Formats: sequence, structure tokens, C-alpha cells
Amino acid sequence: MKPLEGVLIVDFSQFLSGPSAALRMADLGARVIKIERPGQGDLCRQLYISNLCLDGDSTLFHSINRNKQSYAADLKNPDDLARVRKLLARADVMIQNFRPGVIEKVGLGYDAVRALNPRIVYAEVTGYGTTGPWRNKPGQDLLVQSLSGLPYLNGDAAQPPVPFGLAVADMMAGAHLVQGILAALVRRGVTQLGGKVEVSLLESTLDLQFEVLTTYLNDGGRAPERSAVNNAHAYLGAPYGIYATSDGYLALAMGSVVRLGELLGCPALCAYIDPKSLFDQRDEIKAVLVHHLKHQTTQHWLDVLEPADVWCADVLTWDRLFAHDAFKALDMVQTVGNRPEATLRTTRCPVRIDGEVLTSATGAPRVGEHNAEIDREFGL
Repeated sequence: MKPLEGVLIVDFSQFLSGPSAALRMADLGARVIKIERPGQGDLCRQLYISNLCLDGDSTLFHSINRNKQSYAADLKNPDDLARVRKLLARADVMIQNFRPGVIEKVGLGYDAVRALNPRIVYAEVTGYGTTGPWRNKPGQDLLVQSLSGLPYLNGDAAQPPVPFGLAVADMMAGAHLVQGILAALVRRGVTQLGGKVEVSLLESTLDLQFEVLTTYLNDGGRAPERSAVNNAHAYLGAPYGIYATSDGYLALAMGSVVRLGELLGCPALCAYIDPKSLFDQRDEIKAVLVHHLKHQTTQHWLDVLEPADVWCADVLTWDRLFAHDAFKALDMVQTVGNRPEATLRTTRCPVRIDGEVLTSATGAPRVGEHNAEIDREFGL
């Protein structure tokens, strides 16, 4: 039995943040009924991150909405809205990520839903919170990253701001939403009352930077200084970074530069004995490593460094990663799909419960695929 079996989630959210939270809870056993507008459905169905299409919808939609049911309802139609309200009266969790004020206009704001069902956990995702001058700005991942300062941590010093290569604001907000929902469900087990959980993409992206923001707040407001050479972390000194070898790349994490010099046969590194030099002279140190490491293969350097317990790693492409026994041992890929034309290979839930890998073969639904079934079950 999965830990969230018996929990019913009614999910109005679109795109990534809310649906990713509902996906994780579905992986953990919850039943997710996705409310979609008739015909068009979730706009994410047409949000392509490549030109790959599956059964008329984007692979992004299929990957993030697997293991859910779809209920088509026009919230501006009184009959459809009445059915949705009856469903919410039976639900444990509601998720929505409309812009501030929109859900209240259709009569499904927190106060209205709580009056229907005092035990419900009402979960809300916004771009920038519900107050302040940015409350109505588009809550899009790249825009949120840009406003949060995150791009100034990426890339080398001479480069312009570099955004993170994933929809990290959406995914972090989704993860934080799950945390808040689970906390509210635990509290409900004691008090029998639900509650409201709120997260925003901006707050989640700021929290993602808590380590470096704390340094900034307690270091006189000094701006982050990206390394000019192989930057990997704006607040860490040498040798932290990724370096080209004669046939690939080598990642070096924190460690003694003097010890590196001894192991690598690079006397120039042994001169940096002052710990402060690792940051104050990091570009100089890293430039020495750039020149030295390119003359041997990645495996050569790994054979030298790993037995000495130096923190280092190969830098794998996905094809090399997928071929590796270490990846195969994780069993991270599953096949999902309800019909031959919509079969998808994707990642599984990364959480194990009691040693068990959590998978589900159920693929993403078509718009309104489960209306008749849900109407019968709940008497809608």
C-alpha cells in the first residue's frame, strides 16, 4: 500500500508547478482528478520542449500528468461548476495556480471551498505571491529566474547572466507545495480541519538560493563574484569546476590545492598554501589546472585522484550515463501508457518507501477521459 492511498486530490493547475506537485502525490498513491477545460484542456498539452508529439499532446504533458484522471468542466457553466463543487465536497486536497483573483471570480476561492468542505487542504501556486507590485506579472519560469538574481550565479564572469537549464522555479515551487500539503494533512489528522497552503515561484527560487543569499546578507551585501575560469559556484574557491581533459571532462569539487598538485604532478599548485588563496586567487589556480589537465585522459586523472579520496567525477553525456551499470542499478526509467499510441518511457518517482521503488504504468489521460466514470462514482 502506498502511503497516500485513499487521498483524493482535485487539481485545477496547468503547466508545470502545480501538476508536478500533483504528480509526486500520485506517485505516492493519491488519486488525482485533473480538472480541464473541455476541448483544449491543460495548455501544457501544447507546450513543446522539443518537436516530439505523442497522441496529439506534448511529451512534456505526458511526462508530468501520468497517473492522473481527466475531468472536463467549463467553470463558467453553472451545471459544470455545480458538479465540480460536489466533487470538492468529497476531496482531501485542491490545487490551483490561477492568477490572483481569477479563482475567486468563479466561486472557488479558499473561503468558498472551505465552506463546502472544512477538511480540505487548499493549495495555491502563484508567480510572486498575492500581494505587492508584482502580483499580476506572468509567473513564467525564465521571468522568475531573472527577477530572483539566479542567472548571476551561472556562467563565467565575462558572460552575461545565464539562466538555469531547467524550469527550476516551477519544479522547486511544486516540491515546496507537496511539502506544505503533506504538513497540512498531518495537522488535519490531529485537528480534523484543513487549511490553506501557499507557495510562489519567486519565493521558491529565493529559497533555492538560501545558502548564497545568507552569505550575501551577512557579508556586507557583496555581490556574487563568478569565476572568470570554469565557474561552477560563484561563492566557492578553487579547484571547484569542470575541466577539459584530452578526451572529455573532469569535475573537481572542494579540496586541497596543494594535495592536488602533489597527486597530479603539478608543482605550480603547491605554492598556494594560504587557504584564502583558494578564493582570492581562484582564477589563477584554475588556469593552472586548465593547462595541466588537458594533457591526459579523464580516466587517467580519475585513476590518480579517486584512490586518494579526492572528490572528482567524470562528466557524462546522457548516452554514457544510461549505459553505465550504476545508472542501471537505480532502475530510474519506467514505461507508461494507457494505449499503444501514447506509450512513453520516462523517469519514475525518486522516493522509495520501505525499500520499494514506486512506479505506475498509467499514462496521461485524454481531455475528459474519465467524466462518465467520475460522474457515476460520485453521483455528479
